[in-house]
Amino acid sequence: MCVNDDYLEPYRQAQATHGESFDVTLWARPETQLRRFGVFADMVDFSGQRILDAGCSRGDFAAWLTEQETDYAHFHGVDGVAEVIAFAQKRGLVRSDFVAADFVREPGRLGADLPEDQRPDVVAVSGTLNTMDWPTARGVLEAAWAGCRSTLVFNFLSDRCGPHAPVQLDPAVRLPADAVLDWAWSRTWNVMFRQDYFEHGHDATVRMVRG
Repeated sequence: MCVNDDYLEPYRQAQATHGESFDVTLWARPETQLRRFGVFADMVDFSGQRILDAGCSRGDFAAWLTEQETDYAHFHGVDGVAEVIAFAQKRGLVRSDFVAADFVREPGRLGADLPEDQRPDVVAVSGTLNTMDWPTARGVLEAAWAGCRSTLVFNFLSDRCGPHAPVQLDPAVRLPADAVLDWAWSRTWNVMFRQDYFEHGHDATVRMVRG
């Protein structure tokens, strides 16, 4: 398991190169990021929910939910790169706050250490696992599951993609989809899995609800 914050280094380098522009997120195109947000919204009703976004970067998911007129109760974004958090804080997004913290080192930041009335109903993890090996990613998911009242939704680069899926180069990491699903089913029977929204099964999304 990763015992340091090496998973953050690609994002720090991107921030140093690109500032707070979209490229700091390490997504290939805005359209692919928005498609992933749309899949989250297809799988989870965020209305009235307290949301925690683990690896929120610039606050793009909160901005997207606002543009979709989603009436969430509160949005709490956490990211390990202070500069992107500063950008998110300046966006003036409604019912939202953003904090700089390394939740690999401090897993309680994903909800377990928050006061009971501030714990998230939903923890969302979009793109954050893409620079982590499976033991590190599993630790983040464990903390996110422990922190949420009801629902965990996350995406990852699946190793069960088709042979023509884009080859992923460092720092991107494909995670073992079978192990991810086994982990999810060991926590709850109520698991939804999708790998149909990009060609060749390039990306996968899992939604877990407490049973």
